[in-house]
Amino acid sequence: MLKNKKIIVTGAASGIGKAVVKQCLDEGATVIACDINAEALMDLKQTLVNDYYLYTYQLDVSKYDEIDEFFKYVEAEHSDINGLVNNAGIYLGQNIMNYQVNEIDKVIDINVKGYIYFTQFFGKNLFQSQRQGVIVNMSSVSGIEGSSDAVYGCSKAAILGLTKSSAMNFSPYIRVNAVAPTVVNTPMMVTIPDWRKEEYLNHGLINTPVMPEDVADTVVFILSEKSKHYTGATFDINNGGYLR
Repeated sequence: MLKNKKIIVTGAASGIGKAVVKQCLDEGATVIACDINAEALMDLKQTLVNDYYLYTYQLDVSKYDEIDEFFKYVEAEHSDINGLVNNAGIYLGQNIMNYQVNEIDKVIDINVKGYIYFTQFFGKNLFQSQRQGVIVNMSSVSGIEGSSDAVYGCSKAAILGLTKSSAMNFSPYIRVNAVAPTVVNTPMMVTIPDWRKEEYLNHGLINTPVMPEDVADTVVFILSEKSKHYTGATFDINNGGYLR
């Protein structure tokens, strides 16, 4: 389904990002996996059978200069890039009253600015040459319904706005959509107590937990030509948990 696609994935070495990388490769894409954790990137490459089509790149998505260097590498080595999955993010699981200034900055720098930086560079790369492409932004149900961690919820709501505005900015060449999953069992969610995760599951109309692979299925669909009429849309994967 993704033959002839070359896709950048951020936060690629664990959780949802790792599942996205695997499924993109399985669907015939070439993937450039970006992550801040160089060791985890090495482990990712070693665990994938079809890693011939996988390239890895260590960077911090909150550092503009590092992203600038990354896209110089992309232009030199992967000028046919046509997909971007903005996935890197952090969740501190704190009440807003307990946040320190440096923690607020860190969440916004990674969860919002990182998406903006990658979107800007990727968009310029394709739009100026009028090439077709797709951006998928990883938001969250927290960005739609709110979160007990207000700073995280704010960051994920911002991504929904970025998605809609970017869809307008890059039309008609680049489609831009968002995915907003419910709680998914990934390393980032270790700060959420089990009772809260159970509450999320019990609130849904479907009693099967959403797994990283399920989110990756949706991402692959959005990246593919099967979703060619979607842009500026949000795909909320929450088991129908917020219909009542």
